[in-house]
Amino acid sequence: MKERITRINRTLFELETGILLFGMVCQLFVFPVKDKAEYSLGLWIGILTAMAGAFHMWWSLDRALDLDEKAAVSKMSTHNILRYVAITIVLALTAVSRIANPLSAFLGIMSLKASAYMQFITKKISYLVYGEEILPPLVEEPVEEQDR
Repeated sequence: MKERITRINRTLFELETGILLFGMVCQLFVFPVKDKAEYSLGLWIGILTAMAGAFHMWWSLDRALDLDEKAAVSKMSTHNILRYVAITIVLALTAVSRIANPLSAFLGIMSLKASAYMQFITKKISYLVYGEEILPPLVEEPVEEQDR
């Protein structure tokens, strides 16, 4: 299992871990609510949407790094729009179907943002799974002397 997890990009792992942690914390606040099933389903629909969005973000960014600047900007813009459209469709279907609460689905989707702010926590979990992060040495650019 650890080998399978470590094949995943470390940053993506940290982001997805934060999304799940946020979902578990939010789930605790669902217990006193009257319509537990509706709120829980909405929350986890949002969490799954956020996880899919995080994966898509990583995937599209990874592909765009191989392109020149103009093509990369165009490709990333296209994928950002696709991601926003997908999120809008999920929220609209949640609202129209009335199977799940659309506000709790929105809260689940916002876990993507919360996960980014929880990076100091997910970094510790990542360290336990992956071990110490070994970064390549910094490349220092030579300082040019200005003509006086």
